[in-house]
Amino acid sequence: MLFLNRIFLVLALVILAGCGAGNDMRPDASAEVISSASYSHDGPAALTLYTMINNRSGAGAHTSVMINGSQRVIFDPAGTVRLSAVPERGDVLYGITPQVADFYARAHARETYHVVIQEIDVSPEVAERALQLALANGPAASGFCSVSTSAILRQLPGFESIGRTFFPKRLMADFGKLPGVRTTKLFENDEDDKSVAIAQFENSLATRP
Repeated sequence: MLFLNRIFLVLALVILAGCGAGNDMRPDASAEVISSASYSHDGPAALTLYTMINNRSGAGAHTSVMINGSQRVIFDPAGTVRLSAVPERGDVLYGITPQVADFYARAHARETYHVVIQEIDVSPEVAERALQLALANGPAASGFCSVSTSAILRQLPGFESIGRTFFPKRLMADFGKLPGVRTTKLFENDEDDKSVAIAQFENSLATRP
């Protein structure tokens, strides 16, 4: 029993290290704010899985998914990259313009982490189903980024092979086996503190004419 307890403790520490604590104190945006910020991207219906990988240990650190359906959002359970100009409700980030999408990926890529970006085109119906599941999910607890994301993906037609998992790299591997997935890796050398990049980006928005 003691051995099993130790295994559970180690597993719990690994899981909790995998995702940030989130922004639990940030209140949900109002329906009016979300509506005004909503953005519809003219590209194909698609799902984009982000996996953040520790450059030192090779361990998976965080999971999120961008959904391009009737609007484009990022489901970012227990995430820590938040912008004042991007409304949030229940771990769903709204108003994901190309500029915001680019910043979101780059904010996670820094000297200590890189980002694996896996994109797959889907039917509008599948994208809309993913969007509705994300909206209905609600906020995730710290350490539950991958299990929350995989739980949504595995409910989609064509994604039944996705296993429900707490581990970002396992979800990344399952997603990568789907036909038609396009994979890129993003490496950058920014300092480890994401808040610096966030502040710089928000300042650029504030000073833009």
